[in-house]
Amino acid sequence: MAQHTTDKNLTRLLGVVVAVAIVGTLYFARVVLIPFTLAVLITFVLTPVAKLLERMHFGRLVSTLIVVVLSFIAVGAVGWTVTQQFSQVMNQLPDYRSNIRQKIETLHWSKNTALNNASDTMNEISKDLAAPPGHPDGSLPATTRSSTPTRQRPMPVEIVKSPTLPLESVESILGLLATFCIVVVLTFFMLIRRENLRNRLISLAGQRSLYVMTQAIDDATARVSRYLRLQLLVNICYGAFIGTCLYFIGIPGALLWGVMVGLLRFLPYIGPPLGGIMPLLLSFAIFDGWIKPLETFGLFVVTEVVVSNFIEPMLYGAYTGISSMAILLAAIFWTAIWGPVGLVLCTPLTVCVVVIGRHVPSLGFLTVLLGDEPTLTPDSRYYQRLLAMDHEEAKHVLENYLQDKPLEELYDSVLVPALSLSERDRHRDRLDQSSAEFITSNTRRIVAELFAERRHHPADTAPDTTIEPNDAARQTESRAALTTPRRTPKIVCIPARDEADEIVATMLRQLLDRAGYAAECVPLARTSTMVMKTVQAAPDVVCISALPPYALSHAKSLYSQLRAQLPEKDILLGIWNYSGDLDRLTARVGVAENHRVAISLKQALSEIAAQSSPEQPASLPEPVHSS
Repeated sequence: MAQHTTDKNLTRLLGVVVAVAIVGTLYFARVVLIPFTLAVLITFVLTPVAKLLERMHFGRLVSTLIVVVLSFIAVGAVGWTVTQQFSQVMNQLPDYRSNIRQKIETLHWSKNTALNNASDTMNEISKDLAAPPGHPDGSLPATTRSSTPTRQRPMPVEIVKSPTLPLESVESILGLLATFCIVVVLTFFMLIRRENLRNRLISLAGQRSLYVMTQAIDDATARVSRYLRLQLLVNICYGAFIGTCLYFIGIPGALLWGVMVGLLRFLPYIGPPLGGIMPLLLSFAIFDGWIKPLETFGLFVVTEVVVSNFIEPMLYGAYTGISSMAILLAAIFWTAIWGPVGLVLCTPLTVCVVVIGRHVPSLGFLTVLLGDEPTLTPDSRYYQRLLAMDHEEAKHVLENYLQDKPLEELYDSVLVPALSLSERDRHRDRLDQSSAEFITSNTRRIVAELFAERRHHPADTAPDTTIEPNDAARQTESRAALTTPRRTPKIVCIPARDEADEIVATMLRQLLDRAGYAAECVPLARTSTMVMKTVQAAPDVVCISALPPYALSHAKSLYSQLRAQLPEKDILLGIWNYSGDLDRLTARVGVAENHRVAISLKQALSEIAAQSSPEQPASLPEPVHSS
């Protein structure tokens, strides 16, 4: 045991060391990694175009050259146009100087306002408090003034930053050009040798991980490529729409601002506000009044709200696979590691991290932390809320599930598994007595409330009267059977061992009652007492309710006694949420051939319907659907 604990601690320590090493490598090797990552992402975007040209029989090398050259020409044309537009706007700014001054003056507060008066008063009080003690006006006595030596006023010191040398500017420009050239060259070779690069990545994992690496690379490539292409399309349309609207509003340099807004939207969260600042300030400067600035402000707000909340989630919300909180945290992390470039690359890189966590079991925590999939199933959330003693939120989980699901599915998919979790923890001494009592009592209460609310719900009780349209004989037989009165069988539900079994038996009794059967539930007591009450009730069908695995032995004993006491009655053994071999279980319990086993409440309803009306054709509606 101690050796196992030591190995586990060493594994955790090794994981921390590896994580620190990876972060350190990302930071110190950013000069190499940033161009490489940019080239990989650009390759994802350009690969479909290159493949299209290859299918047109241009050849791999010619197709890659065409794609790279056209991309370079497009980027150069956009850059030249933006530079020209920016120069024109800057040259026009002096013409708006008087309008800018007028707007600033209208924004200034009047000097007679109450806030200014209060500010002046506070300044005077501060001067009085700072003055040395003496006369009420703060002046020193004559003796003190004569004896006090005259102090020279300190000379103010101003720190002036040295101007940037021309050589430093040249080095910055050359650095950007070098990075750009490296990205272009890497993109060119990745497009040509993309299959070779993929195979090398797969070979790093070895032959044993061939399937996992193939799935991970294909998943990451599909997600990132689709996301980047759709984001590029959305941002181009976004920028074109904003630029067109700004042109009709009258903002100079509309093309410039449209391009800038489209480019800045690649920055998550801060990009759209940054793109709207300059056009908004320019509208304040060039227009008289406030109508045009308000129109500009409304244009950016409405467009961003519509695109962010409706268009983007519809187009590629499901393809990233990461949550909004994860995107925010990733933006902070990658910006701290790689600067502004990291902010642009944060979403694609995080998508790759989530995909790795999805396909590598040891890194599954990455998907849990960063993914957008629900981390807890409804039954786990319901059970967790009851563990936290939160009755209202636990019921809210069930009510949300019932919005588009029937009651029997809620029982089978949420409440029964939650009770199984509770039984497992209770038998392993993970639950104290008060928590166990709270869970069972509140579940019993919620079951009663939900049944009272949904007892006559039309979505659950609408009868299914579908009849085979192509079989005339069967139609006639079905109509005759529908008009023939049938005796409603009496059904008794009996728990096998404890309160959880009794709660599920209550659920089954509710569903049977809503389906039109005469059903009752025997209260939990000693086995002999429950058997005696069941025999006294003279039922047609007996349903035993048992939650595995702890109630199986009791269910077997109870079944044997009921079979001996009621040899001619139908007995249904409900082993709820059982995931093992059903045939083996049936043989272990010794279920007779005329008796049946069900593992869900829905299946139990179907079995009871089949037992109570064997003479009906297969196309007749089962009692489970009748009111």
